[in-house]
Amino acid sequence: MTTMVHNKIDEDVTVGVAADLLGLTVRTLHHWDDIGLASPSRRTPAGYRLYTWDDLDRLGRVVAYREAGLTLDAIRDVLDDATADIRATLREQRAQLAERIRDLQQLDERLERMTVAHERGILMSDDEQREVFGEAWDPQQSRSARTIWGGSPQWAQFAERSASRSPAQWRELSEAMSALQRDLADAVSRGVDPGSQEADGLAGRHRELFSNFFPLTRQMQVCLARMFEADPGFAAYYNGIGDGLATWFRRSVDESARHHDIDPDTATWE
Repeated sequence: MTTMVHNKIDEDVTVGVAADLLGLTVRTLHHWDDIGLASPSRRTPAGYRLYTWDDLDRLGRVVAYREAGLTLDAIRDVLDDATADIRATLREQRAQLAERIRDLQQLDERLERMTVAHERGILMSDDEQREVFGEAWDPQQSRSARTIWGGSPQWAQFAERSASRSPAQWRELSEAMSALQRDLADAVSRGVDPGSQEADGLAGRHRELFSNFFPLTRQMQVCLARMFEADPGFAAYYNGIGDGLATWFRRSVDESARHHDIDPDTATWE
């Protein structure tokens, strides 16, 4: 930097020329002068700044260290403190940079997981999903869900939670859902009445577990239970768990909603 400057000048230069030579702005040079970091040694009779070769040498070093990421205070210490260990300062700067790089890499990984989660839903391979959810699980289900729900706030919430969920956490959630389904099937087989305390408890467990995917209000649960009953695919799945479970579950959710002053007949997805 300074060799190039020396080859271009043979006399003191104004602040404008110095700024052009160093690729800086006049405003920057004024600021560095004001804070005493790099000041011109001379002035014209009219008071205008004039930079000598030595001044340009210092400015060139300031630029070099600033481009290396040092703060202006650190640069001042390097240039003005005869006892300052420049190598130690640069090593510290490299250590800080390495930490920033690690942080940025972690941020990039989180962004990548979030992006893929919005695209795929569950961040596990098909084989991993079958291992966690059982051989009967169809990995196509989550991809199909994106087709239906992909533009909804609930899908966004599902993706955000999925991005930070590990296979072990998915397994724990899957086991909890399986336990609930066994209890639902048992309640149906025993003739538990919708609206009873036991049925209300099962509806509450379902809402709590389902809220691991996205927040599920009681009104939304009513709509979900009605979809489980009306949709042939969902109805077949739930009735496969327990004979008549799809209708029993819808009635139980309706009664639970009424117990919380919600009219299931007017419930909306909110």
